[in-house]
Parts: sequence; structure tokens; C-alpha cells
Amino acid sequence: MFDDDLNPSGPCEVPAGYPRPQLVRSRWSDLCGRWSFQHDDSDTGLDERWFERNALDGTIVVPFPPESPASGVGATAHHRVVWYQRSFGAAELEAAGRRDGARIVLHFGAVDYRSRVWIDGSFVGAHEGGHTPFSFDITDALGDSDTHSVVVRVEDDPEDIEQPRGKQDWLEHPHVIWYHRTSGIWQPVWLEAVAPVAIRSIHWTTDVHAATVSARLELSRVPREPVAVRVRLAFEGRPLAEAATVTDRASVTVSIPVPALGNGQGYEQLLWSPEHPRLLDADVRVGDDRVQSYLGLRTVHVGHSAFWLNDRPYYLRSVLNQGYWPESHLAAPSADALRIEAQLIKDLGFNATRVHQKFEDPRFLYWADRLGILVWGEAPATFEYSTTAVERTVREWLDIVRRDYSHPSIVAWVPLNESWGVQHIAYDARMQHYARSLVDLTKALDPTRPVVSNDGWEQVDTDIVAIHDYEADPDVMRERYADRDAVDRMIRTSGPAGRRLILSGDVDEAPVMLTEFGGISYDVDAHEDAWGYSTATSADDFGDRLEGLMAAVHGSRALQGFCYTQLTDTLQETNGLLTEAREPKIPIERIRRAMTGR
Repeated sequence: MFDDDLNPSGPCEVPAGYPRPQLVRSRWSDLCGRWSFQHDDSDTGLDERWFERNALDGTIVVPFPPESPASGVGATAHHRVVWYQRSFGAAELEAAGRRDGARIVLHFGAVDYRSRVWIDGSFVGAHEGGHTPFSFDITDALGDSDTHSVVVRVEDDPEDIEQPRGKQDWLEHPHVIWYHRTSGIWQPVWLEAVAPVAIRSIHWTTDVHAATVSARLELSRVPREPVAVRVRLAFEGRPLAEAATVTDRASVTVSIPVPALGNGQGYEQLLWSPEHPRLLDADVRVGDDRVQSYLGLRTVHVGHSAFWLNDRPYYLRSVLNQGYWPESHLAAPSADALRIEAQLIKDLGFNATRVHQKFEDPRFLYWADRLGILVWGEAPATFEYSTTAVERTVREWLDIVRRDYSHPSIVAWVPLNESWGVQHIAYDARMQHYARSLVDLTKALDPTRPVVSNDGWEQVDTDIVAIHDYEADPDVMRERYADRDAVDRMIRTSGPAGRRLILSGDVDEAPVMLTEFGGISYDVDAHEDAWGYSTATSADDFGDRLEGLMAAVHGSRALQGFCYTQLTDTLQETNGLLTEAREPKIPIERIRRAMTGR
């Protein structure tokens, strides 16, 4: 049933632009590009049956949001409902690998916020959640015509603050730290032809101490008859381990012993870290379906006041990354832009990044895995606490923890930030229960990573004491974080923002990290409304301020890591190390020395 060749594309290589790097099929059809498009401000499209149209009045370049210049629309005013339409035919289906008996699946990387999809006028499904992937089996909706039409209706209420939105402004014009909105399709759309019983997801769990890897496979349906399952692992082109079984269920877990991990003197040569981002190739077969994947072997935990990577204390040098581009907003301007972003983070001397108020494109996480960057996965916040906000947040959070579970680069989860959406958590027991439940729910899904309950302050049952402090005076910072006793005084009283740092939970052995600080504005592009937490007047002044703060941070005997604000300028928020065009404000070598302390 199976042939014996391993990954034909080389070690851990993913086809350029492929949207789902840890579950790769050899054939796929990219539906990004020019679509027809129309605003529906009067919300009459459903009544007028726009889903039966073969074209709409305007055009848009997918996957760029209509608010962005890259989309060709650039309409930043409030528009609650938009429609998309694209035709496809034999060429796209052939590229997707259509064959007798195959099922045709339509994938969306992310559509903000609520979407409904039709094929040839037939409704195929709906999805809610602006940052999470979804797909539909459209086989039965495809008629006999040579040309087919996909229509998508998207509803994204710009004033709905109960929906997870992160940094997307609820006002028409960006202000302070909020930016233009990202509505509609903003991650790739693609077609795949798959076997009747196909692999829908793979969750890799590594146990370095037990010398095993497990793969939990979720299938598209229950097999009519038991099907063969085989998983093969390779490292740098050399076979490493394999295991086989059969299943008659819609999910199966395969445990793969990895004998090389049993060598106590040699196992570290297989481990993943920022310094050595080693990845294993995986070839996974279920019946007639075959996919390529990859994984990394590493451990992460907290304790004894330290963050531990591969059973060694590890100091995080992180940068806050908004994942925002002026020409394309939350959508990356190209697949390669995500590689460039990851490489810049490394070049600047960081070993980690906190992707802020955004679930980042999986292709960025692929480059973090490949290049060696630790990532904190953070949820975009609602701005109001309500039953609806809780339900929406939890739904998207569950989907993302499942989506990103297998990336070795992700080493911490951050479900809440600075009490956004739980603004009265210090006094409202409901909000405390909610925050605590997010921690527990995350650990129920993924017990392998620490969870930061509410990054910045007012934390409940957190694994890391994560502090935000935008003090500009290095001497104050040096005294404030001199040692653990100094930090503990803040924990007993209040933190730099005048809020309690810890509301509940034992943090005596938890590591302390400064997870937002800096924010020095140096506006090289002459914004009228330039904003930052402090202001530099020249490049030299910017460099001096940066070096002073970093010297104070590196001098701390309490901190186990930091996250500098921020990587790039973002519209009026001009506190980046780089401009919004990704150009350094001072020489990269100077930034790197400041961040590494050497």
C-alpha cells in the first residue's frame, strides 16, 4: 500500500507560500489573487441573492483586507458587511490534485469575523472567529459545469467590542496604540483534493525523557473498514524512527519510540533550541492519504525562579511584534515577508518574540521553527466583559491552541493581556474565575507549556510573573529590578502601573520577566500624531536611551527574561526599533549589542 520514499522536498522544507506548513500535501491550488468584491452597507445582499452572482461590482486582491492599500480597495471607513466572489475551473481542480473518488476541500486561513460560503449558489458552511482556520468539503456542491463560483459573505461589525479584535480600532481613525481594522479574508484561500478518509490534523507531543514521540491524527471521517496508519521520522535525511498501526476510528494516536533519545551522551544532538533549531521530518500515511509534517524535540517548564529550556535555565531576549504592515495591515504583504520578519528578529539579537494581540500566520511560526525563535502565543482581546465575549474568546482560543500545538517555537500561552476585556478583574470575582478558567483550560489541552494568565498585571494562577513597565529612567529601572526582594516588594504592594501584580496563586518559585518596557518613540517619518512612552530627539539620543534601559535590565539579578516594545513602528505608534518599512533606526549592530548585553 505504501511506497518507501521519505520526504521528497528535503529536510523540513515546505513549498513556497504553502499555507499550512505542518500538514503538507504535494498538490494544492492557490485561490489568492483578484476576486470580485462589494460592500453591502444596506445589508441587502442575502435578500437579493448575491450568492448566486458570478461577479460583484468591484474587485479586490485576496488575501489583503479591504481597508489596506494592498487590496486595491483601501476603504478604511466603517463597512459592516462585505462580499467576495471568485470563479475557478478545471485548471484549479487539476492543480489541487483532483482524481476519481477524491473529495475537494476549500480552505480559509482566516476571515474576520463571521463568514458564510456558497459554491455555485449552494450554501456549504459558515464560520465565526476572525483569526482561526476553517474548511468545507465542497465536492457535492460542484455541478457538471466547467466553471464554478465561490461566494463569501463576511460580517465584521467595527463597533462590536465583544468580539476578539486585539489592536483593531473601534473608532474610524487609528489613535494611540490602536490601528486600522482588518476585515474579511486576510489569510490564504486554497483548494485540495484529498482521499475519502483524509488526515485533518496532526498533534505532535514529544517526551524527551521517555524517548518517545506521539502523533495524534484526526481524520475527515470514520473509516468504513480499518485503515493502515504509518508514521516515519527522519533527521537530516536519515531514518530515525517509525511506527505503524491500524484504526477504524476518526482519530488515532501513534506512539513512536525514538531509540536515539535513549543515548544520554548523544540525545542533545537531536534537541531543538534557538541556537540549534533542529527539526525532524515526518512522513504520515493513513490509508490512501499521505502528508508531510515536521516537529522539534524540546522540553520547556518553569520552576526554581527560572525558565527552563531542554532542562537548562534559559534567559529570554524577546521583542514585542505587532505583525502589522502599513500596506497590508494584519495580513503579511507576501509569504516571504514572514521569513524576513523572523530573520530580522534573529539579526537584532533576540531569541524570542511575543506576537502581540494577534494569532500569527502559521507560515511565520514555520520560520520561527526553522530559524530558532521562541514564541509566546497571545490572544487578541475583546474590549468588554460579557457572556458573549467569553464565549467568543474561548472558542477562538481553543481553535488556536489546537492549530499551533505542534510548533516547537511556541513555549508559552498568553490568553489575556493587561486586563483588556477583564478591566475590573481586581474586584470582580467573575473575571477572576474567567481568567483562571482560561489557564486551566489551556493546560487541559496542552500541559506541556507554561501559561501567563494576564500579561502585565493582575495575574491569577500564572506560571510567569510578567510585568509591564514603561519607566524611561534607567536608574529607576535598575533599582526596581535589582533583585528578587525588590520585585517581591512590588508583588506585596503594587506594580509600576499602580496595579497589583498578582491577585492569586503561589509565585514564590515562578520566574520574573519584564514582558513590556522601552517603547521609546523616535519618529523618522514625521508622523503628525507620533506616539510613544518616551521620546528621543535624534538617532544618537534614541541609541543612548535604548542602551541605558538595556544596561539596567541586564544588570537585574531577578529577571529571567525581557520583551522589548517594539520591533517596528506601527502607524502613529513610533516606538519601534525599526521603521514601518523594516529599516533600522540605528545600526543593527548597535541594537544587537544592546539586546544581548555584549
